[in-house]
Amino acid sequence: MRPEDAYVLVIEDDPNNLLIATDLLRFTGVKYVNARASGWQGIKLAESLPRVDLILLDIQIPYEDGYAVLQKIRAHPKLKSTRVAAVTANVLPQDEERARQAGFDGFIGKPLDFDRFPDQIRALLEGKEVWMPR
Repeated sequence: MRPEDAYVLVIEDDPNNLLIATDLLRFTGVKYVNARASGWQGIKLAESLPRVDLILLDIQIPYEDGYAVLQKIRAHPKLKSTRVAAVTANVLPQDEERARQAGFDGFIGKPLDFDRFPDQIRALLEGKEVWMPR
């Protein structure tokens, strides 16, 4: 899928990180970007959209962490096959492994790498997994 045709949802509670992510998505060519500050808000929004092709999910969000939100996404009939990438400042190998085990389709470290981010998004939209380079 081309970024221009994708519906992307960003679930991020930090306003600065949210602004950076949405700006970078638009720079990548994504026209349909929506954002919410909590998992609950993100899932409710996703239910109302015509479709969601990719969710960028912050791991450390209030009320429920990204792992709990991912479980709800995977259990939701409309969202269960949506590609979901973990976005986190916790980038140790054990953090990445936990995200793999949880069922994320990718793992993007913070701060977002302005040079790599567009390629990471394109790869996720093409159905590829994106993990931290070793």
